[in-house]
Amino acid sequence: MAQDFWASSGFQHLTRTAEGGLAATDDYLRHVLARPELAPPGDAKREEKQLYARLQEKPRLEVGEPELVALGDPDARENWEVFLDFRDRLLTLGSLESVYTDLFRRPQVDLAPPLVDLLAQGIVRGLLDGSADPWLMRAGEMFFRLQRVSVEDGRVLSADAATITLYAETGGFGNLGRLMRQQNTPTATVKMDVLNGENAPFYLLRDELFSFVLDLTPGSKGSQALADLMRRWVGHLRGVDVRIEPLARIADEKWRWHTGLDRDSTAILNALYRGDAVPDEQLARLTTLFRLTFANPADAAPAVAGSPVYLGIAFAEDHTLRLKPQNLLVNLPISGV
Repeated sequence: MAQDFWASSGFQHLTRTAEGGLAATDDYLRHVLARPELAPPGDAKREEKQLYARLQEKPRLEVGEPELVALGDPDARENWEVFLDFRDRLLTLGSLESVYTDLFRRPQVDLAPPLVDLLAQGIVRGLLDGSADPWLMRAGEMFFRLQRVSVEDGRVLSADAATITLYAETGGFGNLGRLMRQQNTPTATVKMDVLNGENAPFYLLRDELFSFVLDLTPGSKGSQALADLMRRWVGHLRGVDVRIEPLARIADEKWRWHTGLDRDSTAILNALYRGDAVPDEQLARLTTLFRLTFANPADAAPAVAGSPVYLGIAFAEDHTLRLKPQNLLVNLPISGV
């Protein structure tokens, strides 16, 4: 039996729809309520604490305008309006997938970023249900967590940005480490491990620590895992069978279409496509490329006409990477879209 992972996703509280999507249960809504952004602080007004307790008991409870006004604090009211809107979308649209895809059909994304990430995490967790592949799991983290990318001896390494910050502040020893740092007490340096054949079995013991580094060098198991996961993502959310493979570079005189998977790669690929000169330091940030082809040529839009679609990943000037998996939904040349 495959082990559970990413308890923070709330996957254990989701049920499958007849179409294979993930539907929210009352316990899933309670899981969302338990997030630190929603739990009332100790100095919260009695009205907010009472509302929180009532929603924990009955997550589908109708909450009227007078109850929100009674909260008094504008920030508290906004938090609850965000939760109620999210809850109502889940219940009305019927699945995490429907909420996610609907979100990116709108003129602008109107859902709080932590909830967008929670949707992506839940969907990816569903795609990997039953999997025992640590590389797929680690690649999946990129769909909902900010990364920090470095290039070392020709290797492209992606680490969790929040984990790096935490280790820098605490030496990897939590609040105790933070206190020791404040007191200038020396602490041992905690090294984040690059996922490899020897340590991969330990991923499931550390899945919520997000402490493994993923090698995204073209041809690595990490880049191949990310390619496979993107293939599953497109198939699940768009219903289109594609093939995705890592590339070292684009060498195609008939280059017709590309999709950046983050803000920076989009700008770099656009410039290359136009034939503009791209500074070396900017080009060096375009670290990971993929070639996507449609298994059924009829699924591709006429503008592609059998040509591949190139995908790119680039880190920002500060070496952070915010992957945009939604770009695989809205920017692929799919027939009829």
